[in-house]
Amino acid sequence: MKILVVRFSSIGDIVLTTPILRAIKTQRAEVEIHYLTRKSYSTLLKHNPHIQKLYSFDQHINEIIPELKKEHYDLIVDLHKNIRTLRLKFALKRPSSSFEKENFKKWILVNFKKDTLPKVHVVDRYFSAVKPLNVFSDHKPGELFIVPEETVDTHVQFGLQPKKFVTIAIGAQFGTKRMPEHLVAQIIEKCSQPILIVGGPEDRERAARIVELCPEKNMINTCGDLTIMESASVVSQSATLLTGDTGMMHIAACFDVPIVSVWGNTVPALGMYPYYPNQTEKYSIHEVIDLKCRPCSKIGFQECPKKHFNCMNLQNVDAIANDLESCSIQMK
Repeated sequence: MKILVVRFSSIGDIVLTTPILRAIKTQRAEVEIHYLTRKSYSTLLKHNPHIQKLYSFDQHINEIIPELKKEHYDLIVDLHKNIRTLRLKFALKRPSSSFEKENFKKWILVNFKKDTLPKVHVVDRYFSAVKPLNVFSDHKPGELFIVPEETVDTHVQFGLQPKKFVTIAIGAQFGTKRMPEHLVAQIIEKCSQPILIVGGPEDRERAARIVELCPEKNMINTCGDLTIMESASVVSQSATLLTGDTGMMHIAACFDVPIVSVWGNTVPALGMYPYYPNQTEKYSIHEVIDLKCRPCSKIGFQECPKKHFNCMNLQNVDAIANDLESCSIQMK
């Protein structure tokens, strides 16, 4: 049996599909798994041993449809479920299955602040798409496979012993998911561990300003210097990860790293909190409760629509710092 799993983006969403891949191969070893994603995210799956063939496209799915037609899939497992995947399934004309995205209930939550969403993580909703295969959750976190050439030796490269430092992920696709510089600096001032900051090239200047705000602290800014997989390697060696609602949060869970998460405009009720089944002690969630304008989006904005950004500016710095410190001490 040959299946095509489809998830186009983004980092966190793709990482959260990996429990499904593992469960399929563990419970249905005869199934051959192919995966389709955007080229910019294919590195996350490149070394996944459960995938027999990885397809990717750059701009449009039409680039890859002729090749996919040749595969004659027995089933398309649609874990994205949007207009593009609908066009893909129409073009391939093969049996397919999907999951309930709960978009209407998300719209109700965002627009009327009424939470009618099921208390189910998105990963467990993904699993409904593989019920035709008689595959069920193994209740384990996701997986990310890092090969030696992508592995960073934090001791050699940065002078940091594994599990003796805190990593802070400051990047996010949307500004309202990013921790403000002053908030990060206030948290760092209360942290006793060395700090390593990860992010993309677009985060380099923000990280530099955070370093300037904490001149007495042992901090290393790697933003723009590491690939996503090298940053994942750093996170895997951390005592703790401090992050917003980002893809790096989901990567950390793949490596059993404790997570201190700080939520801005989005809310955990949307189902994208750290995926640690039956291990809620592995992560903490910090959010400004009862803020009437929150959530203002199920994804995010580049700037706060209300201009005050209270979902981040009113965060409890002491509570965040205490969680960060307690997790780091436990890893000593």
